[in-house]
Amino acid sequence: MSNDPVVNHTKIIVSGKTSGGDVSRPIGSPECSPSGTSVLNGPVVCGNVKKDCNNYEGVLNVSSDSVIQDFGPQLDVNLAAKIDGNVVIDGDNKTIQALLVNGDVTINGNTNQDGDITATGTVTAATLIGAHTGGSISGGVSGKSAGAKAFDIPHPSKEGHRLRHICLEGPETAVYYRGRLKGSNIIELPSYWRGLVHEDSITVQLQPIGKNQDLVIESFNNEFITIEIGANQDFLTGEILIDCFYHVYGERKDVNPLLVEYEGDEYPDPNFDKKCKIPLEDRNFADPKYRFPRNVTTND
Repeated sequence: MSNDPVVNHTKIIVSGKTSGGDVSRPIGSPECSPSGTSVLNGPVVCGNVKKDCNNYEGVLNVSSDSVIQDFGPQLDVNLAAKIDGNVVIDGDNKTIQALLVNGDVTINGNTNQDGDITATGTVTAATLIGAHTGGSISGGVSGKSAGAKAFDIPHPSKEGHRLRHICLEGPETAVYYRGRLKGSNIIELPSYWRGLVHEDSITVQLQPIGKNQDLVIESFNNEFITIEIGANQDFLTGEILIDCFYHVYGERKDVNPLLVEYEGDEYPDPNFDKKCKIPLEDRNFADPKYRFPRNVTTND
């Protein structure tokens, strides 16, 4: 028979030196605790926490270092706690942070952040760093270019080097569409451009391939670009001889135009302000109250 002490109780209540009640249920309510419930009305110390008498930092104090016992082997583990299951932390504002981690953190899985993210060092991504509509990404480049948005990755072909680029910036919320046009004089834009892009904001760049070509924009809208055929056609066969690269740019119309210069520290449209208290799903990025003048138009 084992000499290990075994205590079989539905509930164990440890109340401290004087007195204490069962705080697991309201006074006068019936007992319905699961078997094995423990109620500890005071601080708990697990392992060799290395604190002076009564100098506890929390109600639960845990260390991965075990205390040497007079019986049995000393526990040798690397973790102070291992939790199999979900965890919810409801902060109570008794400290500045609801969760403070001193040391490196690894998260295997997706992370959703509701609020600002501030980093004092470098933010590195293996693929892409992006912002939702109304969000922003900002940072400094060696302390000289505040607000420049950069990506910094291991160099793809030089051992021991890195590659750093800065994002192109401009006074508008712009999108682009690019590609190669061959054997046709019509650039078909994505179908969603009709609802996304101001028609009178579109600009087009054409670059001939292989030889000089007489490339002239005949007409444009937010569905397609037409290039004048002219001399770009074989008169015997009717074949269109156009072969070129194209870039098409346009300004989005599903959000308000950008106010490039403004007074004060906060952007005038609260829907875009980084300190905005409005939940993201409730913001109106096309609020007519903040419809500033367009910065780019290409109509006659």
